Parts: sequence; structure tokens; C-alpha cells
Amino acid sequence: MAYTTSNFLVLILFTITTSNVILSPASAQLSASFYASTCPSVFDTVRAAVRSTINREARMGASILRLFFHDCFVQGCDGSVLLEDTGSFVGEQNALANRGSLRGFNVINNIKAQVDRACGRPVVSCADILAIAARDSVVELGGPSYSVPVGRRDARTASSAAAATDLPAPFHTLDRLIQVFGSKGFTPREMVVLSGAHTVGQARCVSFRDRIYNDTNIDPPFATSRQATCPRQSGNGDDNLAPLDPQSPNRFGNNYFQALLNRRGLLNSDQVLFNNGSTDSIVRDYSDNVNTYITDFANAMVKMGNLSPLTGTQGEIRVNTCARVN
Repeated sequence: MAYTTSNFLVLILFTITTSNVILSPASAQLSASFYASTCPSVFDTVRAAVRSTINREARMGASILRLFFHDCFVQGCDGSVLLEDTGSFVGEQNALANRGSLRGFNVINNIKAQVDRACGRPVVSCADILAIAARDSVVELGGPSYSVPVGRRDARTASSAAAATDLPAPFHTLDRLIQVFGSKGFTPREMVVLSGAHTVGQARCVSFRDRIYNDTNIDPPFATSRQATCPRQSGNGDDNLAPLDPQSPNRFGNNYFQALLNRRGLLNSDQVLFNNGSTDSIVRDYSDNVNTYITDFANAMVKMGNLSPLTGTQGEIRVNTCARVN
């Protein structure tokens, strides 16, 4: 059963709370009304910009969602992933987990420009713009809405080293994934539901080549279909794309989990979630119960947005672009 926009949206808006989220002192300062007096139109402005962007290119919704994930898992949700390298500054964009695969930076910069015009001055952080844009991307692709507490500030630093160690990789084992997510405070169930973001988007051949040629826990016809556009030899077709969800790559739903049951997970890190292991029952649950999946996903996104934000006088509000510190 695939989730559609009309289903359960009102339910989600009323059931998403932070009652099951352990808040740090910094995240406790976040509030959905933070910009009520300084920029009351921020949510409407971001929503319109995201809708326009996805109408032009549906894939960009998944890219923005991934950008938010990669920001929050390194130093917390502080906009550090948006900082470009300079002659004296090394950021996160060229770390192995990000290089050549993260996209949407110009989209966030363009949204910032629109927000700054709407506010009359730079008052909304790039970290908040990215968090709101990620939620709006989920909604535009047919997923659940949820409240986005704001008040984050932007980092003046980034960590290429942390990007190399803190982000999950497509070749990770189940134990390693549990460890990586656990280090950020997520349970195995939350890890599985956040992996469900792969219901949208695409992956490069270089990230799934080993699986489609060497794994045994894969549906043979599925492997053959992916081999057609991903040659065995490294360096050939590395950037060729395939959908993470073979059924509906631009619509949010629980088809991703159904694909795992059929051994059609594209990445090794997808299929290990259903491979005679400790998370098999969770995958089955989300495959069978779309209500449970969308509720848990929205809750996990709120929790992820609370990862170590900068607040108060920490960090800064970037003035001219999200790509550089002031």
C-alpha cells in the first residue's frame, strides 16, 4: 500500500510531538514560533520556493532531504554542510560520503535570497532554511507534514573528518549502521524508519555496483536490470543513476520496505535491514502498516532536527550566502 498526500495528513499534524524525544538544552530553545515577530512569512516563503523547485525537478526533493540528513549527522543541524571549501577553509562537501553525490546547494542559496527579501534582512539561519525545506520536500513528494521547531544558528566551522566517520555508508553492515545511528541517539527502529527516506531519490552506480554483481541476497532479475546501466568495471558509468525505490522514486510511500522484502534493495545498507537479522520484523511492520511508518518517520525527522543545534549567541546568521561564513 503506497501512502498518498490525502491520507492521514491531519492525523500526523496532531500526533507529532516531542514527548518521546530527549531534548538537549540547546534544542529545547527551538520553537515553531521563533520567527513570529522577525519574519512571520518564512514558512510560506520556503514552502513556495520548494514547491516551485520540485515542480521543475522532482528529484530535487530527495536531494534536499538528503542534504538535511548529511548536515545533521555532522556537528548537528548547523548548516555546516552548506559551506564551500576556500583557500583557507576545508568543509564537508568533498568528504568521501558527500563528494559528487550531494546536490541542492544552489537551491538552498536561492531560497535564502527569497527569505531574506521577505524578511527585509538576513534574520533566518541557513540551518533553519534547510530544516524547513526538508520538511516541505517530504510533503511535496506526498509524505507527512510535521512541525519544524526553528531558532538554529549557523556554524562558522565544518568537519571533513567527521563527515568521513559519522555518516552511514552504502557498504555498511547492519551492526555498523546500528552503531552509527546509535551514536546520534537513534534506536534501531528509528534507524530503519529514517532509511525509509530512500523511498525517494536515486543512487550512483559506484555506490551499488558491488551489490548487484557480488551479493547473494538480491533478486536475480533485479540485479540484471541494474547491471544494464551499471557496468562491472570500476570507472565505467560510475555516475549512472538508478532509483532507490524501483516502484515510485518520486513519490513518498512504503514501497521501499516492500522492495526489501523482495530482495530489491539497491544499496547494501538498504538490504541489510532485511537479511535474517534483528530489524527484519521492523521492515515487515512498515511494509504492512503505512500509518505506522509515516507517523514514526515524522517523529524521527523532528528528533533528527534536534541534533545539537546552535542557539542563542552561538554561531551566526549567514548574511550573503549559505556557502560562506560572514
